[in-house]
Amino acid sequence: MVTAGRQSKPHLSRESRAFTLLELATVLVIIGTLTAIAVPRYANFLARQQLDAAVRRVNADLAYAQRRAKTLSQSQTVTFAVDLDNYKIQGMPDPDRSNKLHKVELGKDPYNAEIVSADLGGDAEIVFDGFGVPDSAGTIIVQVNNRQTTITIGLDSGMLISIPLEKKGVLVE
Repeated sequence: MVTAGRQSKPHLSRESRAFTLLELATVLVIIGTLTAIAVPRYANFLARQQLDAAVRRVNADLAYAQRRAKTLSQSQTVTFAVDLDNYKIQGMPDPDRSNKLHKVELGKDPYNAEIVSADLGGDAEIVFDGFGVPDSAGTIIVQVNNRQTTITIGLDSGMLISIPLEKKGVLVE
């Protein structure tokens, strides 16, 4: 109907402006499906990042202890406490708190990792002599959730090799 040069808009009923229960349920199902896909992927991503960070930290600290042994021409000892998920470098001050000794808590944030085992020549301690040569070869296994990485220390050079077990087809359940 046209009145005085204006067109009137058709009057919309209340029902045609609202969402139906079916539309709302469909949106909720879509959101739920996307969440069910995204949350496990994010958890796996987070576990991979935490494990990678923990392994890099252990590797860096072992290499630092080895370099420090060479530089000071005196032995450096790194002791792993498997049951407490930490390790410490004897006689080395903590870089963040100079009044404390160097101790890394892998079981706490940001790593949230577990030291599954530390077999370093029959014990959980490695000693780099004044030339940076380790007293024994060995392995350290670090785990976050169901992902593990083995850090291998060679006897001759003290070379560090990290092998993620899931890349070898082994995924711990």
